[in-house]
Amino acid sequence: MGQLLAETCRLRLLSGVDELFAGYGFENCAGVDEAGRGALAGPVVAAAVIVDPGRLVPGVDDSKALTAAARERLADGIKSSVKAFSSVAIGAATIERINILEATRRAMHGALAGLSPEPDCALVDAVRLDTEFPAVGLVAGDRLCYSVAAASILAKCQRDRVMAELDRRYPQYGFAKNKGYAAPEHLEALREYGPCPEHRLTFRSVLPRRGEELH
Repeated sequence: MGQLLAETCRLRLLSGVDELFAGYGFENCAGVDEAGRGALAGPVVAAAVIVDPGRLVPGVDDSKALTAAARERLADGIKSSVKAFSSVAIGAATIERINILEATRRAMHGALAGLSPEPDCALVDAVRLDTEFPAVGLVAGDRLCYSVAAASILAKCQRDRVMAELDRRYPQYGFAKNKGYAAPEHLEALREYGPCPEHRLTFRSVLPRRGEELH
């Protein structure tokens, strides 16, 4: 009983930002977050969700605080409980062409555009977006806001599935385990094999400048 009450209170606190904007008349306020922005390889994935305030999913939290199994379980619950969800992946080639920040924004805009009903507001984790409706950047939004946390879970789950597929194509880099981030074994593989087409060549740890070491 105590654990149930604690989780109920935690969810109410986490949904407070969403409730605040709903109180100002934004009935379809979307939470937005990304996964993979700091990786050395693979896509950046953004997800957006419009929450049904009467159907909060116990356990939703910042995706980084959850195990992979918990994220997958919660992703199913989120998809079946929200008013709408959408996600967009932007691959390494586009990241190289327009830079990672612009690629992240493009993915977020695409995720918002894929929502039905259309959003009337966006709560975005630490990225500034130019939209036709109010878009509020929240530092650490995935820890403070239910809809952003839900979006972080969907984005992370989709990207992990992409990286598992890339691991089958390029097993030498260990993408299924390191998800394309700068883990020691990933950096060692880069030293031994060099980059593959899914690496972001403009990232210094992928192709260091002359005289530098991979780190």
